[in-house]
Amino acid sequence: MKNMRIFFEQWTSLLEPNLQILPADVNITLIRQLPTAELDEIKMTAFFRVSFTHHREILRKCKIIDERWYYILRCADEFWSVANLKNHLRADDYASFGSLPNNFMLTIPNEQTAAIAIRSFRDEYLLDYIDIKNLDDYNERDVENAIVAEIKKFIMTAGDGFCFIGNQYRLLVDEEEFFVDMLLFNRTLQCLVAFELKKDKFRPADLGQLSFYLSALDKYVRKPNENKTIGILLCQEINRTVVELAVQDYDKPMGVATYRLGTDIPAPYNTLIPVINGVQQILLENNRG
Repeated sequence: MKNMRIFFEQWTSLLEPNLQILPADVNITLIRQLPTAELDEIKMTAFFRVSFTHHREILRKCKIIDERWYYILRCADEFWSVANLKNHLRADDYASFGSLPNNFMLTIPNEQTAAIAIRSFRDEYLLDYIDIKNLDDYNERDVENAIVAEIKKFIMTAGDGFCFIGNQYRLLVDEEEFFVDMLLFNRTLQCLVAFELKKDKFRPADLGQLSFYLSALDKYVRKPNENKTIGILLCQEINRTVVELAVQDYDKPMGVATYRLGTDIPAPYNTLIPVINGVQQILLENNRG
């Protein structure tokens, strides 16, 4: 009951005008005002569709009210498990989604679809869960293979509606072979999504290769009822101004994001991970007891 009391105390009581939209079976005495100026029925419904455990994770990680609502609404709408929510919190969806340098508004005819596409990708992908054997000398294929080995985690943090099709996806163009690093399908956008990995800093020339792959996928792989293929270039480092200037002249929908390996996390923070994990284990055992 202590956790429940702390949880409700953090939310402060509901505004009087919103009491009539509460579900009939809710014990109002347990709830105080939600910290927001205006509440609508959509938000209230979402709030009560999300479990206490979900709320607790959101409260622990999010201090900004808008950020809390972002995760509450997504949990309610997309039926996130607690594990899925934790992945999205760790990847900092709220800060990352919608800020990807891209040309979607210029290349996707439907403005609403373009807006959804912008929200569907993040500007940085945290790949701290993958295992690179040789940290001193690795290449794009090593990263790709490590992602594929943990493809479920990649899909969970990549966004919603993604389905994995394959890696090193073979394209045959006039008897010449080409290979896309990773090919996925997004059910919400109804399109193929090609991910290309680069180990180093973004170079404008990389977009030419990606543009060619998108043309080939649209011609030989895309089905008639599907939207045009989107390409995402993953680099370790970008100059945002250079990316935005380079990508605007292409007529294929493309975006450029960065990725970060677990080895890229500063050493002082890495040393805290075992301590944090140990504390979490103690709390878990205490709760079970």
